[in-house]
Amino acid sequence: MTAGVFAAVLGAALLHAGWNALVKSGASKVGGITIMTLVQGGAGGLIALSLPLPTGPVWGWLALSGAFHAGYKLFLAFAYEQGDLSRVYPIARGAAPMIVLLVSPLLLTDILTPTEIVGIAILGAGIATMAAGSLRAREARRLIPYALGSALMTAGYTIVDGSGARVAASATQYVAWLFLLDVLIFTPIILALRGREVLRADARAWGLGALAALLSYAAYAVAVWAMTVAPIALVGALRETSILFAVLIGWLILGERIDRWKAVAAILIVGGVALTRL
Repeated sequence: MTAGVFAAVLGAALLHAGWNALVKSGASKVGGITIMTLVQGGAGGLIALSLPLPTGPVWGWLALSGAFHAGYKLFLAFAYEQGDLSRVYPIARGAAPMIVLLVSPLLLTDILTPTEIVGIAILGAGIATMAAGSLRAREARRLIPYALGSALMTAGYTIVDGSGARVAASATQYVAWLFLLDVLIFTPIILALRGREVLRADARAWGLGALAALLSYAAYAVAVWAMTVAPIALVGALRETSILFAVLIGWLILGERIDRWKAVAAILIVGGVALTRL
């Protein structure tokens, strides 16, 4: 991996943690993610119109990925309604690669290596520690299943996009159509669940949502591009530094409490992810 790609992926990790912090800091977490999705989908639509239509096989991958992305955002918004950024984000991001590794041998021909097995064990310990800390702090228990639901959706789109992006004409085309389909799937679901209230927001909420959309779009576009020019495992491992960025943002900017167990759990999760990507 060149220094330029390294810096780009590290920047994408910071952008990912940043848009999550913007959503968490808003008055309505569901409203924030809804605004972000609408702006993101609009940008994706404009870019998609300037590019050739995807070929037949790509549509299936895009539709499945769009469904996973919509589910990911729903669970994430519900989790942020219940708990801190520095609690929810490590569970949601850390559990995803563990799920991918556990499911891959069932869906693919992959065989877990000893290093990956150790990484899964460390990841599990970190996630369990983070969840136990939530219970000890008497935070809302529902944040745990919501965060794990978000992780499950992340694992789903990770597996799907890994295959879909390879058969698309370009990463730009794939990401643009993905976000366009995402908004078409997500919007009717959230309106059915929460009603039109999610769209009634002030200028500040729309500004935060639009900025989150810009950061999210850039972060994912850089990640997909990096996987076409550098080893996927290295890119994936470096992206997970976003967990540490999120914990630091939660502590230094959002004023969240970071106790010893939360810090230990975050370090275990990052360490476990790094081992599974080696």
